[in-house]
Amino acid sequence: MSNRRQFLSALVAGATVAAVNPSISLAASASGSGQAAGEGTAKKKRRIPWRNWSGSQQCYPAARKAPSSLEELQEMVVSAEGIVRPVGAGHSFMPLVPTDDTIISLSRLTGVVDHDTADNSARIWAGTRLGDIGGPLAEHGQALINMPDIDEQSLAGALATATHGTGASLGCMSSYVDGLQLLTANGEIIECNAQENADVFKAAQVGLGALGIVTQVRMRNMPLYRLRRETEWMPVEEILSQVDKLADNNRNFEFYYIPFSGMGFTDVHNITDEPPSRTEEMDQNDGANTLKSIRDWLSWSPKIRELILSSYMNSIDKEVVVANSWENYAKERNVRFNEMEYHLPRENLVPAFKEIRAEVENNFPEVFFPFEVRVVKGDDIWLSPFTDRESCSIAVHRFFQEDFKPLYAAVEPIFKKYGGRPHWGKLNTLSGDELSKLYPRWQDFKTVRQQLDPKGKFLNPYLKGLFA
Repeated sequence: MSNRRQFLSALVAGATVAAVNPSISLAASASGSGQAAGEGTAKKKRRIPWRNWSGSQQCYPAARKAPSSLEELQEMVVSAEGIVRPVGAGHSFMPLVPTDDTIISLSRLTGVVDHDTADNSARIWAGTRLGDIGGPLAEHGQALINMPDIDEQSLAGALATATHGTGASLGCMSSYVDGLQLLTANGEIIECNAQENADVFKAAQVGLGALGIVTQVRMRNMPLYRLRRETEWMPVEEILSQVDKLADNNRNFEFYYIPFSGMGFTDVHNITDEPPSRTEEMDQNDGANTLKSIRDWLSWSPKIRELILSSYMNSIDKEVVVANSWENYAKERNVRFNEMEYHLPRENLVPAFKEIRAEVENNFPEVFFPFEVRVVKGDDIWLSPFTDRESCSIAVHRFFQEDFKPLYAAVEPIFKKYGGRPHWGKLNTLSGDELSKLYPRWQDFKTVRQQLDPKGKFLNPYLKGLFA
């Protein structure tokens, strides 16, 4: 790792000496478009603010609660005045949580409740963080079938927004849910699955926390397994030329593209019996900071910036890590960002990616965070962005201290042009009317939601705009 840094420093120093330019400037920080609910009133200033991970969303709730039992949760929901919103780890960038009334965390309702060895399933408290599921499941010889690349989210939050990993034959996490326990606005506890309360189940698999509070989840799992993860750098045109082959021939496949470099890296996982091992790995947080520094140092010359980055990335060897599945999926993300991610028909991956790349590199030289591209199997869940089609996902990130609005205003029309549906937890500007045209079962969801919560106890202003 130190040799890599020394090599990169030498490249940057050489470029700077060769063409010193006094116009080098640090990127000006810009605030995000957080929902600053309650600003300007003395009463709300005395409250403790809630903020999401990136700081783009915030609110000043009158009550913040964390029950330690199901009975306590029932009492909290029934007695609460105004709006009630469940809150997980705050890794969503959309205003799904903000309310000035009551937010409820299930952080004290965690762990594996029971398991079934015969069918490799487990009942898990919905407040459990994804990163805290792998170890306990392994004790029972089980593992989640797939996982996203961040494991800080609560299980309920991940399911509510159709959080996904990657794999042409693998669906989003909600597609592996076999049953749910749901607490409604009047305190009723509903057990639902494909046979019992089937419509409630189909709505609640991806429910945005708009139906009630999911308290327990039965996950369909598989026997404990180990993954061989391989990461390899190459020109992005080479990746695009074989993207379908890579997706179809590997259990998990995704790639990242580094703007203004011409280079990307593929990340594939496959099940193996090999013993745990690892080569030298690049720290992704260190890498993000490095990309930001190069952007700042070489903002005066995109061509030199690309030359430096491509020379550096061509020097990076393939990385191989063999580990338990849950340890290989997740990557630590300490450099904060805001994100827009859309899910498109898989056949639109290459043309959409090329158009987004051109838009960013022609008009947004300040962008340095990688694009992330994944593939996801289709499903039949009512509000899943993957419903009824095989999909790809393209995500564009912006450093959390910088204004994301102009960038996302430029790329969102491209996503929409190619038939995209936005990730429920990632930034987008679509209205309820626009979203209703993207989901064949939209009205069915609204009907179930209205039946379960007729007074809108779980609808904050954003969700009310979508469903009321």
